[in-house]
Amino acid sequence: MPAYSEQEILYGCRQKNRAIQEYLYRTYYSLFLKVCCRYAKDMQDAEQLLNDGFLKVFTQIDKFTNSGSFEGWMRRIMVNTCLDYLRSTALKEEMAIHVKAVPAEETNLSVTNMGIESVGFKELVEMIQTLPAMTKTVFNLFVFDGFNHREISGQLEISEGTSHWHLHQARNLLQKKIMKSENNNINKVTYEARRI
Repeated sequence: MPAYSEQEILYGCRQKNRAIQEYLYRTYYSLFLKVCCRYAKDMQDAEQLLNDGFLKVFTQIDKFTNSGSFEGWMRRIMVNTCLDYLRSTALKEEMAIHVKAVPAEETNLSVTNMGIESVGFKELVEMIQTLPAMTKTVFNLFVFDGFNHREISGQLEISEGTSHWHLHQARNLLQKKIMKSENNNINKVTYEARRI
């Protein structure tokens, strides 16, 4: 496939040129699928969210004003598509949870303290997928998409304290999963060394 400049892509998409749209889709498929995987229940839902997001990109391309990053604009559409999915009535009940406020000093843990560097992306996504829906969403918005707790509370219609609690809960659960994974890897290496 030929490489197109950003301006050619924008012009082609505005003209509804199928070849240009397909080029854009293929170029950003894996990047945006990773975004959708972090929010979806499974790969099938992630692919549906990706397709829904690209449909919005293609139908709203005239709203991109060439100020800022085109990739960033598309990424925001993908995240908002995922948030719309999570706001759906079917998932809202699943995500509803009553939590107590977490003391402020407990929410100041660093995300990098989790040992996240020792885990591959695929394994990390699998761990994130196992988190409760609302906890997973808050973690994704805060860690990967750069939202602050005020923005998260507005997007998800929860209090800032609840947002803090979910982030704290996600960190705790992921720390345990990462430690368990590291222990399993150490035990496997030790077992295989003994066999030799």
